[in-house]
Amino acid sequence: MFRIGKIVADPGLLLAPMEDVSDLPFRMICKEMGADIVYTEFVNAEGLVRKGPQNSRRLAVKLKFLPNERPLGIQLYGASEDTLERATEIANTLEPDLIDINCGCWVSNVALRGAGAGLLKDLPRFQRVAQKVVRSTSLPVTVKTRLGWDAKSIQILEVGRMLEDVGIQALTVHCRTRAQGHKGLVDYQWITRLKRTVSIPVILNGDVRAPQDVARCFSDTGCDGVMIGRGAIAHPWLFREMRHYLTTGQLLPPPSTRERVACCLHHLDLAVEHLGPRAAIVGMRRHYSGYFRGLHGAAQLRAELGGLRELDPLRSRIVALADEADLGDPLRGE
Repeated sequence: MFRIGKIVADPGLLLAPMEDVSDLPFRMICKEMGADIVYTEFVNAEGLVRKGPQNSRRLAVKLKFLPNERPLGIQLYGASEDTLERATEIANTLEPDLIDINCGCWVSNVALRGAGAGLLKDLPRFQRVAQKVVRSTSLPVTVKTRLGWDAKSIQILEVGRMLEDVGIQALTVHCRTRAQGHKGLVDYQWITRLKRTVSIPVILNGDVRAPQDVARCFSDTGCDGVMIGRGAIAHPWLFREMRHYLTTGQLLPPPSTRERVACCLHHLDLAVEHLGPRAAIVGMRRHYSGYFRGLHGAAQLRAELGGLRELDPLRSRIVALADEADLGDPLRGE
């Protein structure tokens, strides 16, 4: 359990902000499964200042959230401290529970422009960004970052001290460098060292994909929380299974085909309601792998579902999977 301002997270399981993934429907699924804190997709501070959510449907959709998603953080990214300051003031008006600064995005069109992990190459500017954001809101401000730009420039201990000094209230660390992207081994030892260096909550991120993983992260590193990203896409029930394992030490049985179908349909309904039918059909394509992993013919099924362009045939095909499961559930050997 840890605290960020008035927010209490117990046991401390967070859904990572992921572009084109952590939209409102997926956040709702993860919240219902037991995520303590969820975040918006990351929002471009410059675009937010230039257009505002009232003049951009894409921004309005990104920033929309529901009361039962709380606690929720809006994550901002940008290279200019002044722009991030103004973007924070705009985000304040939407009344999230916290503001998170993205200082970890590794993709070239963000990091090489000085935003995201690009701030790790210029710590004085990184400090000014954090200071300006903290001063422009009464909400808790947190940061998500990486160990360093590359293996030769790991500065996470210095970064942690710097951020705590300027008023950042929690720090999430993806335990790879920017140069690694999502490849190579994560290095959790830095979390243990960071916990000895700062007094603010430290949240571990990177390659946590199973209930046993999260238990080891808590026990081996002393982290205050664990943030789940790609693991939740691959298995939307992960938060529920992690909470159960942390409480009982026991693994839950895998969801049946009928449970998978029901959750997928619920996700589709949420997407239609909040994004509209066309965006829902397109957006769901990235989730079929997680919902139907392990099912016989899963690859063919994903291709079939992804090829459907109308809502009624899509819904009917998913419903049919539950009827097929009555003949024997291949996921449980029935």
